[in-house]
Amino acid sequence: MINRALFFATALLVSVSNGALEKRRRTFQHRRAVVGLNEDTLFTGYSMGVHPRADCEPADPLNTLTDRLNTLLNSSGAGYVLPLCPNVQYFIQAPILFAAQDQEISTVGYPTGDDRATLVVSGPVSNGQGHTTAVDGTCQNCSGVKLRNIQINGTRAGASPTNGGANIEMGGSNSNQLIEYVHSFDPRSWSCLHLAEGAFSCNNVTVQNNDIGPCGSDAFQEWADGISVSCMNSLVRNNMINNPTDGGIVLFGAPGTVVENNTIWVETMTLLGGINMVDYDPWNGNYSNTIVRNNNIRGGFATETAEAGESKGVNNNDAIVKIGIAIGPRTWFGDRYFNNVSQSGTVLNNQLTGAFGYGVAISSASNFTVQGNVLVGNTSFIGSNGPNCSSTDVTPSPAPFVQDQSTVQSSNIQGGFQIIPDGNSLTCIIPPDGGDYWPFGGNPSSSGSSPTSGTPSSSHSGLSGGAKAGIAIGVILGVAAVATLTYFVRNWAVKRARASVGRY
Repeated sequence: MINRALFFATALLVSVSNGALEKRRRTFQHRRAVVGLNEDTLFTGYSMGVHPRADCEPADPLNTLTDRLNTLLNSSGAGYVLPLCPNVQYFIQAPILFAAQDQEISTVGYPTGDDRATLVVSGPVSNGQGHTTAVDGTCQNCSGVKLRNIQINGTRAGASPTNGGANIEMGGSNSNQLIEYVHSFDPRSWSCLHLAEGAFSCNNVTVQNNDIGPCGSDAFQEWADGISVSCMNSLVRNNMINNPTDGGIVLFGAPGTVVENNTIWVETMTLLGGINMVDYDPWNGNYSNTIVRNNNIRGGFATETAEAGESKGVNNNDAIVKIGIAIGPRTWFGDRYFNNVSQSGTVLNNQLTGAFGYGVAISSASNFTVQGNVLVGNTSFIGSNGPNCSSTDVTPSPAPFVQDQSTVQSSNIQGGFQIIPDGNSLTCIIPPDGGDYWPFGGNPSSSGSSPTSGTPSSSHSGLSGGAKAGIAIGVILGVAAVATLTYFVRNWAVKRARASVGRY
């Protein structure tokens, strides 16, 4: 019964719409690009010169790609949306530059997976200099710009770092920018995403729902950050940061910034610091109203399968996070900044799991609040002095919470911190070379629950005959109504289009 009803409904739709659908090839004379489209549409109309573009900017021809994208942004004014095509790679030879307020670069349809358009950093590199940045939003008139639902492939591909900017450079002397649903990875230079302070007037940038990494290499001085923030009053939330190698999230002061509900984890590379509040420059150590809360930092886990009675195992890459949350310049730089301190930040209710050198480490800090930070699941604290550890400094043994009390002043620190005599340059430690030291556990990429499917029980195996008949009648009437409306709307549109010919 249902199959027969659907057959008649389909026949009705085709008979009413026949002639309304017409396949033809038409050339869109876009303001700055010409594309040919095979179009099936109810509203084919007639060519009237310039048409608004409903499709996406193509990647071909490649030899004009970078100039075309930049010309569109530079000449289209405020509010322009540069539409990139899903599942397309754009091999760019220079940065794509935002040029006016409220512009947007995004993938058509706003996908969030691998079907997002990819900007591939492809410009030349020679002697450590060259093309490093895919998108730059730091122009003098770039407030309100948005980078959404795209991917950035920095294409370092195991090479040494190139001097230059991050994969994504945003901020500057601007406000109210947005970066969301962006996958930025493998930067040629020092960071996957950087929010610059500008003339210390960058304000209120939101970085949310992005998947960042891998970033850099854990080889000495080939590291790269996940997200680097120097813009005040910003919001960094709900980001997934996988395999960064320098800092997962680095706060260069950035007073007033909130960093919350982010997940940072390592799998194949060692990370120096999960969340860093160690940089004295450029804000002179000012972390006033900078809040780091409710983040999840995951060190390395054993890569072998646990056997009965085992609590720890081998990690094939010896991957750890050296410091889960690092506070104060001495934890990182030793005495480079002398007696200067990080001051007035807040670190609350963060969770740490997996293998670390130190969970939270504090030195050279003033007026900090550190409360409610906890270890969850399986953890281990491992490492030993590496070749870059000072022969004069006393590097403390790995531990969950350590504080150099002689350099920490006027701060509200939770209980359970081990007092250490020297908190200098704690990232000098190195992980063990093999051995059963890594806890068993899981990372976000493998520990999430997958959807389950089930079959209905026998007592609720289907709809009744009356319900099926009702659905069939509803389908017929609905399709007939849509078809009839389509016919009349199409006739109205065609008449209007014909009447408009000659007016443009």
